[in-house]
Amino acid sequence: MTWRQIFTERIKAFLINASIINTIKTSHVVIITLLLVPLTMSVIVIFYNIFSYDRLIRNVDKTNRLNQVVRTEVTNELWDIVAGNKSFASGSQYRIINNINLEIQNIRYATEDVQNRQILEVAERAMQTLSRYVNRLGIQMENNFPVIENERMLDEIRGVSVLVSELLQDYIVREIESAAAENQKIKTRFVIISIIEAVIIILATFFSVFVRKSVAGSVDRSIGSLVTLSSSIAEGNLEARAAVPRVQELETLTENLNIMADKIKTLIGENITKQRNLQKSEMRALQAQITPHFLYNTMDSIVWLAEGNKSEQVISITRAFSDFFRISLNRGDEWVQVQEEFKHIESYLTIQKIRYRDIFDYSIEYEHEMKHKIMLKLLLQPLVENALYHGIKNKRGRGTIAIRGWQENGFLNFSVADNGIGMTEAQIASVQEQLAGKAESENRIYGLYNVAKRLELYYNRADLLSIKSVYTEGTSVTLLVPEPAAEASVFPAEET
Repeated sequence: MTWRQIFTERIKAFLINASIINTIKTSHVVIITLLLVPLTMSVIVIFYNIFSYDRLIRNVDKTNRLNQVVRTEVTNELWDIVAGNKSFASGSQYRIINNINLEIQNIRYATEDVQNRQILEVAERAMQTLSRYVNRLGIQMENNFPVIENERMLDEIRGVSVLVSELLQDYIVREIESAAAENQKIKTRFVIISIIEAVIIILATFFSVFVRKSVAGSVDRSIGSLVTLSSSIAEGNLEARAAVPRVQELETLTENLNIMADKIKTLIGENITKQRNLQKSEMRALQAQITPHFLYNTMDSIVWLAEGNKSEQVISITRAFSDFFRISLNRGDEWVQVQEEFKHIESYLTIQKIRYRDIFDYSIEYEHEMKHKIMLKLLLQPLVENALYHGIKNKRGRGTIAIRGWQENGFLNFSVADNGIGMTEAQIASVQEQLAGKAESENRIYGLYNVAKRLELYYNRADLLSIKSVYTEGTSVTLLVPEPAAEASVFPAEET
């Protein structure tokens, strides 16, 4: 007789000799224990993954902000001193250096990778060299050295600052690589946990079926419903619930299984929320959708103007075309300054104005204080394009497009208004349904849908875009961008 047969016979003997209450209690303990194992493992792994990934991201974020301080604040402070704007004794150079040293030390303590810690140790030694240079500059100024000598020492300080900045940048790159490696580990853990959970669920299901076949007929139907419940959960149907049986011994087990299903559903819902950010990368492809018709027509306009020897207009449309694509691509960055977004719109309208000079005028105005604010790129161009193609071109006579920007209640506010054909109430209701995802999006509102979806994904709000329209009078689209508009650290691409 094999060990499996011995084990099975002993289980059967126990079930036959034990009372129903003891049998169900034992079964309850075994099943719940088996099902709590994957739940516990999942929670532990989730918290471990969150902690590991969060530590890497926080290190990158801190180092990135510290890098800006190293690049600018030390040398700017010493330049003011050398230029005579303040005395060496009243300067804040030592406070800045001490803060930098403290931040590097804190980041080093939070870094697990040995090589990354070594980079920070080199940066700390470079900061010691920087401190010695600053001390030497103070001695020179105290002894009234020539200005050229002080400037030469300041150049040395700049060189060391650049070295520290490069070391911090190397650290950021390595930490990002570590984050990528950690992401791969997370995927591997997920696969392993999934396999273990599947095995455990199968074992739990097998045990429950075994118990059902071994107990008296009076409880067979109730246990069968519990097996069905566990099978439904294993197949992903988290809405399944078991009715509380009339057998008193099974009431607690059934209730606990229902609670467990609710908890699993809650955990999966939270996991889905965390995975929503992955959809953002899928939306990036939408940003680059510039219609072939726009490209062809613009090229035709350039050829037509060149053939007509209209060199000034060729230069104007070509420059606008170049600026349009430069800001659209933005070196792959998702974020731009407000002034760049408006420049992008102006470039687009400059091109369209040459093509449709007889049918529309436009105006652009925004508050000066908001020009350096950061926002998600390519939010306004689809709205302007809609205003032109679906508003102005469908109207008889000349039309006007007005683009505005202002700050209010912690938001960057933007509006694109036209006095085109407008929309009827039925058309507005249809557009609202398509934006809400209740109907399939048509080409006519593809630009609006793109903007609304990107706003919802990046800012986690569905109320940031609104439309007002009156048939034959025009349409106004308003969108809100929360401040600050960046996630983590955002730095616009440099001018080229």
